[in-house]
Amino acid sequence: MERIAIYPGSFDPVTNGHLDIVERGCTLFDKVIVAILHNPAKHSCFTVDERKEFLEISLKDIGNIEIDSFGGLLVDYAERRKATAILRGMRAVSDFEYEFQLALMNRRLKRNIQTVFLMTGLRWIFTSSSIIKEAASFGGDVADMVPPIVNQRLKERFGTGGKSS
Repeated sequence: MERIAIYPGSFDPVTNGHLDIVERGCTLFDKVIVAILHNPAKHSCFTVDERKEFLEISLKDIGNIEIDSFGGLLVDYAERRKATAILRGMRAVSDFEYEFQLALMNRRLKRNIQTVFLMTGLRWIFTSSSIIKEAASFGGDVADMVPPIVNQRLKERFGTGGKSS
């Protein structure tokens, strides 16, 4: 039986920390489905299609992944995709409580789907999509925290406006 994991997230935008989790997850599972959560109630910087493009370009050299999007309950999506695990990255202790609650709820809803936590590499422990967007919006250099395509699109999106003097 193929071991499939879902790596869910908004990926708005994808960071090098996300890529680290995907690459490491691919060594543990036969297939990792990187699943972009489509949440119409949330205002995103990039569209789902743009985020999908960023992931496809950034992960093009990894063979055992698929990039998809979904709405609704994650465990229902995982069950439809025949996944046995949900892959989650944790940066620090501050992530633990929230991730633990999600894992317990998911387990309650679908007992056959496990949650697997990977600690983010120390290099990426402080990065988050929100912090990266904020820094980029003020002209900060985020080139070493995101894939090149994302860095380029952030510069296009925010231009040089908002740069503090």
